[in-house]
Amino acid sequence: MKNNLKIAGVSALALMLAAPVMAQNISAADSIVNPNAIDDEIDLQNFRVQQQFDRANDEYRFGSPNYREGLSGSASLGYAGQSGNNEGQNVNIGARLTHSYGQFSQNLSFLMNFSEDNDGDASREDVFGVYDGIYNINDRFYGFVMGRVRTDGLADEITDDEANDAGYLSPDDPDFTQAEKDAIIANSVEQDAFIGIGPGVRIFDTPDLAWRVQAGVGQSYLKFGDGRSESEVGYVLSSRLYWKINDNVFVTNDTDVLDSDEALRANNDLGVNFRITDAFSTRVSYLSDYNEARTGSQERTNNTLGVSLVYGF
Repeated sequence: MKNNLKIAGVSALALMLAAPVMAQNISAADSIVNPNAIDDEIDLQNFRVQQQFDRANDEYRFGSPNYREGLSGSASLGYAGQSGNNEGQNVNIGARLTHSYGQFSQNLSFLMNFSEDNDGDASREDVFGVYDGIYNINDRFYGFVMGRVRTDGLADEITDDEANDAGYLSPDDPDFTQAEKDAIIANSVEQDAFIGIGPGVRIFDTPDLAWRVQAGVGQSYLKFGDGRSESEVGYVLSSRLYWKINDNVFVTNDTDVLDSDEALRANNDLGVNFRITDAFSTRVSYLSDYNEARTGSQERTNNTLGVSLVYGF
């Protein structure tokens, strides 16, 4: 599956139309007198776009990969600090570890993001981790254990974005009542976790078509910004589809649904990947994320359209 998409040469141009990737911090002076500033941003965009293509070709998510025995993985650390007209810090830490022994394989991924604003106050404290363990009973059936946890260290505080969504300039706006602030905090999710087990089946498992479905039961845990928490039985259903239409086009679709009495959480990630020429490739994706725990001014459904282009010569 890794060989289905090859990009010839070094990417000389990478354009990501999704908003998170286009965020840049190059000043006008840097762009004129320091070409390294632009080169760094181009390299970063290339890396992010290539990550999306690699993720679409990730055999762990779709088929029955054969990992090498033992422990393997990768880790990354990013830091950015600004001073002068704009001040702040941003730290990103990510890692993926894989361990395989016989018929049992495990995968652990985690990501941490920490940011400070101009005033030195924390503006982001996010931690996200996923554990996946698969025991292959045979070529078609397997058992799994999975866990996920996402924490928001600022769920008990009002951010500028939350204040703006409520119609105020800032959390310190004199017209922003304490009751309104308490209502926003009460609906902010500080921790969302789940651990479960269940069976899975590979409906198709070929180089051109891989589709596996798994369902399980486990424990769901939600903690809100005001300290309130809910722990209950939850049910998870997941689908992973990879379809190679021809040598130049393949489609991926990831679906996850987690249901409990407190909230229904679901997301679907559809991606269409094209290799137009040996040097020109593109990916179009549409991500829908639904969380019933989002209330108040928050929309329960977030949709993201992404277009990635890579051209090398």
